[in-house]
Amino acid sequence: MLQVNNISFRYHSDSGKEVLKNLSFKLASGEHLCVMGESGSGKSTLLKAIYGLLDLDKGTLFWKEKQILGPAFHLVPGMDFFKYVAQDFDLMPFTSVEENIAKFLPRSHPEGSKKRTLELLEVIEMKSFAKQKVKDLSGGQQQRVAIARALAKEPELILLDEPFSQIDNFKKNSLRRKLFSYLKEKNISCIVATHDGNDALSFADKMIVIKDHRILALGSPKELYQKPKEHYIAALFDDVNEIVIDGKKQLFYPHQIKIVEVSDDKAVVKNSYYKGFYWLIEVDYKGQIIFVQNQETLVSGNLVNLDFFSVPN
Repeated sequence: MLQVNNISFRYHSDSGKEVLKNLSFKLASGEHLCVMGESGSGKSTLLKAIYGLLDLDKGTLFWKEKQILGPAFHLVPGMDFFKYVAQDFDLMPFTSVEENIAKFLPRSHPEGSKKRTLELLEVIEMKSFAKQKVKDLSGGQQQRVAIARALAKEPELILLDEPFSQIDNFKKNSLRRKLFSYLKEKNISCIVATHDGNDALSFADKMIVIKDHRILALGSPKELYQKPKEHYIAALFDDVNEIVIDGKKQLFYPHQIKIVEVSDDKAVVKNSYYKGFYWLIEVDYKGQIIFVQNQETLVSGNLVNLDFFSVPN
């Protein structure tokens, strides 16, 4: 189990501003945690602190019974039983994909290392690129190799910083499914720092939202999606409308507002945006621009009737 106990940290070269403020949470073995927040909120710094790359100003970190300490206590910072995949991949550019992965496997058991490398190439969907030099790969392909290399020795905890940021959408979904299924199968704990709500909704057991360098919310992705306590949280998942109804501000995702035949709530269509299996309709509702899902496009300037339902909070 990972225990994060009231940790705070500041980069002393950056005006002394705190980047992490009194963060506390726990993560059980095999659990997956998604950390979300806007750029600069402290997501990447949190991963570095957990890996042991930083000396905390306050608080403690433990993995099971072992305390995680920073560079002041270790000549080579970082925990041997963790792996951290940063946004700069630190690969060996002039060697092949399979050589990058096999580098961290025991040479005394070549057959076992070869089997393990093939297994990981399957996870990242790059078997056909095994012999290709890393320098000739795209950024997204290099990102996948970095993930496979981190998994070579089956760490107890893997820390992933925006792990799918450079990967094409048509590969991203299948890679997510394979990677997180593999981690569950091997009982590897995982913390993902991301700005993409899809990383949380389908694959995380827990989710933390960071705002202003503090934990704003902690719960299951389903709880935080269905009952966001403020606009900032809901906006991490989707477009969100903040609407005053009966004097009270309420949050609605576009799919929670329906265009109906008859209603007292009128709006004027401004634009329609094609989204594949639905249209996102921009309307003016009582002087406020909001977004509504609809099955077909609508003509700008038309008057429509709205029904607000399934209030999430």
